[in-house]
Amino acid sequence: MQLEAVLHIPLSGFAYATDEHTVTIRLRTARNDVEKCSLYYGDRVCMREPIDVTEVKMEKMASSELFDYYEAEISDRYTRVCYYFCLENKEKKVFYSEYGFSEKMNCSRTQYFQFPYIRREDILDIPSWAKEMVMYHIFPDSFASGRESLKDQAEVRKKDGKEYKSNHGGTLKGIIENVDYIKNLGVNCVYLNPIFAAESYHKYDTIDYFEIDPCFGTKEELKELCALLHKNGIKLILDGVFNHCGANFDAFLDVLKNGEKSEYKDWFYHMQFPVSYETPPNYEAFAYVKEMPKLNTGNKAVVDYFCKVGVYWIQYADIDGWRLDVANEINHEFWRAFRRAVREVKKDALLIGEIWEDAGIWLLGDQFDSTMNYTFSNICREFFAEKKLSVGEFDEKINRMLFRYPFPVSLAQMNFLDTHDVPRFLSYCNGNKNAFRLAVFFLMTCVGAPSVFYGDEQCIMGTEEPQYRAAMPWQNRDMEMEQYVKECIKMRKSLPALSKGTYHKAFLDEEKKLYGFIRKCKEQEVLVLFQVSDEKQYFELPEEYQGRLYDWKTGNLFIESKLCVEPAQGLVFILK
Repeated sequence: MQLEAVLHIPLSGFAYATDEHTVTIRLRTARNDVEKCSLYYGDRVCMREPIDVTEVKMEKMASSELFDYYEAEISDRYTRVCYYFCLENKEKKVFYSEYGFSEKMNCSRTQYFQFPYIRREDILDIPSWAKEMVMYHIFPDSFASGRESLKDQAEVRKKDGKEYKSNHGGTLKGIIENVDYIKNLGVNCVYLNPIFAAESYHKYDTIDYFEIDPCFGTKEELKELCALLHKNGIKLILDGVFNHCGANFDAFLDVLKNGEKSEYKDWFYHMQFPVSYETPPNYEAFAYVKEMPKLNTGNKAVVDYFCKVGVYWIQYADIDGWRLDVANEINHEFWRAFRRAVREVKKDALLIGEIWEDAGIWLLGDQFDSTMNYTFSNICREFFAEKKLSVGEFDEKINRMLFRYPFPVSLAQMNFLDTHDVPRFLSYCNGNKNAFRLAVFFLMTCVGAPSVFYGDEQCIMGTEEPQYRAAMPWQNRDMEMEQYVKECIKMRKSLPALSKGTYHKAFLDEEKKLYGFIRKCKEQEVLVLFQVSDEKQYFELPEEYQGRLYDWKTGNLFIESKLCVEPAQGLVFILK
């Protein structure tokens, strides 16, 4: 037995509470190394010695390239739990606890793994609507200036001695006039890239966090947009850029003018004097861009300021949450303070961090509810677009991704194929719409909250920034792809298992390039399958699924034992 591969981390994604009497416990082992795995748990303040323990058989939930992942649930009256594991294969039987590995379990309860107390305050508090979210991500400058139209014309506006730029002329009013289009797609959440006053067209160099950019419109129009979205059952999330500001932010202008005498000198991180406003600057900035000086979010005045920003737009416009830019370069205590401030005024406000890598430390319940899942995007690109992965490798990478975090966190991860910061997925597919369709299908059936970047449903392509932030092609819509995206969203919202169900591989066939998986919740179990070859494939259903498959849309029973799966076709059946 490969003991060096065995891993359990208490009070982490390997051990977390879902309510005051339920704890999920996970264990990692080497792949195909353990035949039986059991969890033994008891009351850590039991009045007897040795304490009473209960055995729960652990289920192998998934496999990645190197490891298997086992899981069990403790659901008992205990509020204080201690536990250990027993692992068996043909060669040996070992016990695993905080004490280490042993052939007999002789150590005391204090040397078991511990869940000291299941406190309600420490249970993950993710808004219930997050796992049911289907997001539409809009880059405001590029979306619309009127009903199904965009002027697609650059302009510069001047106000109070400052300049504001746009490339395509998109506005808040334009979004308002196209809420029916957004609603008809079937989404129930809109995420807007920055809309606050900023010099550049992308608005990531904020000048005034309490004002809407003049190119986009007014505060009143944001309030109108939010109310109209809510009327149509759609949430609104705004982009918060608090890691850095723009060069024309009043506090930075004061530092440039007054140097060390400025009352705002400590608002900026590693500010040096005299200030050298050159490229590269002699102060910290976002990616060495002198126009984006880095804010000192460890300064209480800065913390208080941005907590007020977070609260203000909830109170003024009734927004539903924030996507937080460059979240991994900001200190953790800032995010804890921001979360507390926002949640005090809106208990179900959603907080999504822009973190491209593993984000476990930000997802412990005290900072973010979700992060942007670039891992999902990368796996989909390698499998559907670039065809670098086998079906088995795809399954392994998806499983490894899902077991990074507690399952409730994985359900709320913001999944996407592309964003405003990366090439369009259809470009990765070299314009192959079949590959793109399959990726969209998987986006809508995988664990996590799917997000569609504006214009993906219209087949926008582009590998460079001006291209992948291109104007919405209102006059040249791809109605076939638009309808396909609508159908996939409808499917997602119609089947509760796709929003909150567990994920298990059902089968895979490397030769036929076919993959099937199960999503299962209390109300429902569904089978999802697709194939990525360029030819029609016939597949003999495993016996356990025969006679149990009902088409998700028609409700008709599939009575055959053999399935025919067309190229780029995804199928979903309800299992009964």
